[in-house]
Amino acid sequence: MSAVQRHAVVAGAGIGGLTAALALHRTGWRVTVCERAPGPAVVGAGIVLAPGALRAFAAIGFDVSGAVGRALPTAMGLRRPDGRWLTRTDTAVLAARYGGPPLAVHRSALTHALTAALPAGTVRYGAEVTTVDGADTFPVVRTAAGDLGGSADLVVAADGIHSPLRRRYFPNHPGLRHSGETAWRTVLPAAASPAGAATAETWGRGERFGVVPLADGSTYVYATALAPEGHRPADIRAELMRRFGSWHDPVPALLARIDPAAVLQHDLYDLAAPLPRFHRGRLAWIGDAAHAMTPNLGQGGCQAVEDAVVLAHLLDGAGTGGVPAALAAYSAARCARTDAIRRRARRAGRIAALTHPLAAALRDLAVRATPAAVAHRAMDGLFDGFTLPARREGAPTGADARW
Repeated sequence: MSAVQRHAVVAGAGIGGLTAALALHRTGWRVTVCERAPGPAVVGAGIVLAPGALRAFAAIGFDVSGAVGRALPTAMGLRRPDGRWLTRTDTAVLAARYGGPPLAVHRSALTHALTAALPAGTVRYGAEVTTVDGADTFPVVRTAAGDLGGSADLVVAADGIHSPLRRRYFPNHPGLRHSGETAWRTVLPAAASPAGAATAETWGRGERFGVVPLADGSTYVYATALAPEGHRPADIRAELMRRFGSWHDPVPALLARIDPAAVLQHDLYDLAAPLPRFHRGRLAWIGDAAHAMTPNLGQGGCQAVEDAVVLAHLLDGAGTGGVPAALAAYSAARCARTDAIRRRARRAGRIAALTHPLAAALRDLAVRATPAAVAHRAMDGLFDGFTLPARREGAPTGADARW
């Protein structure tokens, strides 16, 4: 580490941005996080942290279960609208295969825990990053609340799926592509959550419904449907009941308990093409800003966490002069993995959203007929693909350090 403390500016206080801030802070950086929202998020949805993301958190010494609690559902899987299971996996099997099962938590609980682990005043709210000049030298960051003052040694663009910094520095990139679907998401408080609900996603024809019990006793509920961009029903509950009200228990009961005002609706997008790299000089992109993907594999937030930890790992020990080279190594380490998952997520969404009765029936039959061993191998790249690449300075023995 340089004798002069290096300064990093992170644009965005989502899961990826806060993880990057914490990882950098714990390797000796002074960090400023600039967030456009006026304050910490109080609403939101759930997130399932895959074993790879949990190992990434462990690599920086952040105890997720200690911060937000641990839920251990006995099983998770896919169902049909009549309730019949297409596939079901015991989480003990996942724990044995990957060193631990996934962990389902409320997004706001996770962001609050990450913020609390940072020095007071690190996160500046109401300070959207509007411009980053001089990325190839020492970048100067300007926000809606005014200049930060002086230059930074590093800027991390964690500014989300519509990333202004991505649009500015990759002006010829085709941008986002609509998947053809819209999604509704909400979290039922523990008092309104049904007892014994299983972690499951149910596939219909062009529609899906997910139920995920969270660590704090609440229940994350989500639904997707094929719909044109901008489709916004006037009565959300009526729309969801029309689509899913006849599906298996506990779907109708969950819909009866939702607060329509707390339901988030977003059209689903991913990048139309991969970025050529995730860096420019001293500016690095992470998460949705770098590789926006549809949520079909539940990997968007998980890959943001992996990005953040790998980035900080490669910067550790690089010194101020070595930042551009460390960012180039970060691009090399992360571009191929995240783009493979982005493409896989889109393919999974197309399969899950089949509408023709025969096509959907054949899909369901194929899922049921797939041997468990084959299904588990298909998850390996998602759950067991996190690696810390060798650093230029102080590199561990071997090409990779696997966690």
